[in-house]
Amino acid sequence: MSKKPELRGRAARLARLLPQGPSQAARTPFVLLVVLLLGGGLITLLILNSSLNEGSFQLSELKKQTKDLTEEEQELQREVDGFAAPDALQRRASELGMVPGGDPAFLDPDGKVRGVPGTAARPSSLSYPAPRPQEVASPAATVSVPATPAAPDPAPTAAATPPPAQPAETPAAPAPTTPRPTTTSGR
Repeated sequence: MSKKPELRGRAARLARLLPQGPSQAARTPFVLLVVLLLGGGLITLLILNSSLNEGSFQLSELKKQTKDLTEEEQELQREVDGFAAPDALQRRASELGMVPGGDPAFLDPDGKVRGVPGTAARPSSLSYPAPRPQEVASPAATVSVPATPAAPDPAPTAAATPPPAQPAETPAAPAPTTPRPTTTSGR
């Protein structure tokens, strides 16, 4: 059939470097390496995908838990706001037997009293509530409510006058001194 042309010079030298005959043995390691790389990549991708899905489930659970806790916080805040409302505070104070305070007096930084303090007047419509049985038996209930209201104090006159001035400097008593034992160092 056809005869191979003879190579000369440089082409002949290069032709000697090429293997002569079939080269099946050189392809086997390459194919095995490609199969192992593809298999390892697929397994790594599967593990990565499953860990991302697990993280997604945890994230959705944490978001749900955050939503539930936020709703609970808002409900508790509404409850606290209800207790802090002025009408609720007034009702609770009257249940405890408290009455609105009288006229206040103020002290200036120099010690002068401004205003005349007044006593709290008990409205006639308020009455002390009967103690509940658990409050009577409880040792923590330390508030005592008198059976009859006390007579109001006469208007204080001493509080309206400033307190007597104290001397500018009072000599301080000298501190008692005790002799200290002396020690000598070995230096």
